[in-house]
Amino acid sequence: MSKPLSMRHRLEQMVGTFCHLLVLLPPLMTGFQQTKKDITFQVIPNVMPDTSGIFITGDHEKLGAWNPGLIALQKQPDGSWMRTFSFPPDTELEYKITRGDWQTEAVSEEGTVLPNSRYTVSKDDTVAIEIENWKDLAHEIVGQIIGDVSYHRDLKGDGIKPRDVIVWLPPGYRTTPGRRYPVLYMHDGQNIIDPKTAYSHVDWQVDEVADSLIGADQMEEIIMVGIYNTDHRVAEYSLTEKGKAYMSFVIHDLKPLIDNTYRTLPDRKHTAVMGSSMGGLLSFLMVWQYSDIFSMAGCLSPAFVHPYDYAVDMVKRYHGPVKPIKLYIDNGGVGLDARLQPGCEAMLAALKDKGFKIGENLQWFHDVDAEHSERAWAKRVWRPLLFMFGKK
Repeated sequence: MSKPLSMRHRLEQMVGTFCHLLVLLPPLMTGFQQTKKDITFQVIPNVMPDTSGIFITGDHEKLGAWNPGLIALQKQPDGSWMRTFSFPPDTELEYKITRGDWQTEAVSEEGTVLPNSRYTVSKDDTVAIEIENWKDLAHEIVGQIIGDVSYHRDLKGDGIKPRDVIVWLPPGYRTTPGRRYPVLYMHDGQNIIDPKTAYSHVDWQVDEVADSLIGADQMEEIIMVGIYNTDHRVAEYSLTEKGKAYMSFVIHDLKPLIDNTYRTLPDRKHTAVMGSSMGGLLSFLMVWQYSDIFSMAGCLSPAFVHPYDYAVDMVKRYHGPVKPIKLYIDNGGVGLDARLQPGCEAMLAALKDKGFKIGENLQWFHDVDAEHSERAWAKRVWRPLLFMFGKK
């Protein structure tokens, strides 16, 4: 009859069994790791300058996070360009093809800038992309501006890069010399009026929309100030040192220039700010923190999600009477806008909790079929214009 195992021997057996399991674990874990799918992007250009490379850029870190010259494809003997990436199933991708910068992105044969391509990972796959033309090789885009505009070039501010500003004057400005006008300050100014300077050669058409609403006697005549962005846009449009410097530039440098140059109504009641995406976040930050300067903000597809959810926290932490401001917030339902929706919902809930009421000092619109683009914002920009400056 064998002797009972001592406690020490039992522990040694348990440790041995555990170590044996550890040896078996790597193959098991490898099985989980192999759930990623290989996606090969194959680009077939119909026209290709000899000295160029081809790049893919998109909203995923592996696709360069929208850096147009970071992720190069490899040229193949058949003239196509390829690169393979691994993603977990159900990963949603948005991407574009360039030759290294946004001036050389892929366009249609006629030169029209294309919307973001979309792909959802489900299996190992090859995505074939035919390129009809490149932006720099297509015909020149001719700007179309409705109304009277003037430019202020290379304006400087402490801590930020110089930038241009475009000013749109209402139809009656030249013919009614004694009249003064409200002012709407808009971020991403090169995208709002002139398709020639707009990011995708599709502008917000605020000049056409405002001109039509004013002509139909639905909207007050206003002055619109478009502040161009720079390659520091993300930092300047968020709560960073550059963001604080940008807000200071608008308040202490640009606004006095506009008020001294044009016949404005300079008080807070007649001063508003508007933008989209990061510009929507910034517009909220400006009206919330500087309600003595601005009384209204239009926030289209705003970035209120992490890491920018501090905007929602600002509202939650606020204790006091309802702020004397009006807020317009909207969002689409496709692509990036779908991922921004939780931030919009959190912001709306926080504002309502602080006494804001839909239809009074708060307006919300969900454009469920719209994507995150200038084209989508152009279709609904009449909504914030009427909310802020509509005739009663």
